[in-house]
Amino acid sequence: MTRFSVVPSSYVYLRRGDEVMLQLRQNTGYMDGCWAAGAAGHVELGETAVDAAIREVREELGLSLVAAALTPVAVMQRTDGTDDPVEQRVDWFFVCDEWVGEPRILEPRKCAELAWFGLEALPERMPAYEREALAALRAGASATLLRHGFPAR
Repeated sequence: MTRFSVVPSSYVYLRRGDEVMLQLRQNTGYMDGCWAAGAAGHVELGETAVDAAIREVREELGLSLVAAALTPVAVMQRTDGTDDPVEQRVDWFFVCDEWVGEPRILEPRKCAELAWFGLEALPERMPAYEREALAALRAGASATLLRHGFPAR
């Protein structure tokens, strides 16, 4: 039996009515020039996907939020079809309707712009897998998230 590892990431879409905030990626080497989740990043060792989502929102957008403000939309396992270990991924997608502060770009080297887009009027240039997650959000999908082996909060 061959085992493989997955790269875990959390994505957060701030929501305002039927609009979500997206960021225009730049200088990252991955999906530059595409609109993507307002905040996203890898889950670090010892973090849950929820912890990573909260941290990324704070680091990238300067906002504070609590775990209860995150609604899980989907968990997605994805690959590019190769055996490249970095392309074996599991992604958690969250929507957030409540936060403290005003969103601002805190990583200008990686983010050229922030903008709100209607779920029915998403930009053409965005990762296909994020478009799928937003389609699930538009359709009213929700996911159950369980945690095991992590300290109590």
